[in-house]
Amino acid sequence: MRLSITHETRYDYAPPVDVAQHIACLQPLQTASQRLLAHALQITPTPSQRKSAPDVFGNLRTFISLQIPHSELILVAQSTVETQMQVLPDHDQPWELAHAHLRYRVDGTYDPDVEFVFSSPHVPRHTEFADYARSSFAPDVGVHAGALDLMHRIHADFTYDSHSTDVHTPALEALRLRKGVCQDFAHIMIACLRSLGLAARYVSGYLLTEPPPGQPRLIGNDASHAWVSVLLPTMPGQLRWCDFDPTNDRWGWGAPGEDYVVLAVGRDYADVSPIRGVIHGGASHELTVAVTVMPLDPPTATLSGMAQSQSQSQTQSQTQTKSP
Repeated sequence: MRLSITHETRYDYAPPVDVAQHIACLQPLQTASQRLLAHALQITPTPSQRKSAPDVFGNLRTFISLQIPHSELILVAQSTVETQMQVLPDHDQPWELAHAHLRYRVDGTYDPDVEFVFSSPHVPRHTEFADYARSSFAPDVGVHAGALDLMHRIHADFTYDSHSTDVHTPALEALRLRKGVCQDFAHIMIACLRSLGLAARYVSGYLLTEPPPGQPRLIGNDASHAWVSVLLPTMPGQLRWCDFDPTNDRWGWGAPGEDYVVLAVGRDYADVSPIRGVIHGGASHELTVAVTVMPLDPPTATLSGMAQSQSQSQTQSQTQTKSP
């Protein structure tokens, strides 16, 4: 499936910002199930300095420096990707063996993906996550089977409510509320898996949604989405990671479906936020985000149209001296 994605972010500042530095993470990844056909990032005003480089997780980040006063900042990322479903291997491994593989042992084999077992800024360790996860991981249950059951349970137990949380809501609070959006559900599922010593990472991206029958597709009405990738240590290459979307109760190798676009991966949302930075000036600001995902191939019956994507993951926090 070929998909076109336009992701426009606009900041309006009052008074103008004097100088600013930002990092944008807006280029989709190349993966075994996804091929990046084209990408362009337009920035207004024109930065005085701009350079791109991959981060430690393989995401391409663009650093921009603005050294002139400006009352607005507009970034428009336009991408075209081709996606395909991977052949699903008939293999699983007891979760206890996966946990043992990732534990530290003197002179033991080091697995670089062990970093996704540890806590991270938005995914702390807590016994409540382990308590919720245990009923999905009985003795000798496979990693894939347990993750699949955990995804089903989160989808059934939690209510999608865009007004119940925001980008700063802790995962533990969302767990207790049993409400949230895709960012919350992804953080909760990751925290549950890590509480059992399993490796899980946060995936940001997009999901093609279909308008109701007879209605036109609304331009700029989509949003970013988030889901979870779980490590199966005995699998080869990129098949080591299997993706699970607790918001929509879907899963697959490489992505939960052809209608998903992988933008970036990390330990949690803090590693993959679309734009972050530091500004001097601009006492107040207004943020506007518009995302459009369009199919470039004729529609098929396999498109889900199921997604409820979070708008909050577009919201960028600001810290002194303001960090969007």
